[in-house]
Amino acid sequence: MQTAQSETLIDDERVIASKWTLPPGSGTGQHTHELDYVVVYLTDGVLTVTSDGEEIEAKVSKDMTTSRPAGVSHNVMNRSDESIAFIEIELKRG
Repeated sequence: MQTAQSETLIDDERVIASKWTLPPGSGTGQHTHELDYVVVYLTDGVLTVTSDGEEIEAKVSKDMTTSRPAGVSHNVMNRSDESIAFIEIELKRG
């Protein structure tokens, strides 16, 4: 399986912003966010998200935005034929 690619864009006192690129067949690996976060999708596609033993397909589209609370453990997979990219912005508490 290919590995998703992550590039940190900003890491300051307020936020951590990272650009994620998931080539076809790649995944983020199981992980848990320690901070609340916002995701801004840069491409269209379908992601498979596994959390708490459940698997859902999430259709995403360019410029779509989602937010999630800290503490959710999950893995994100791209099982489509095209790469999917998004910006993830983690919100640091002051």
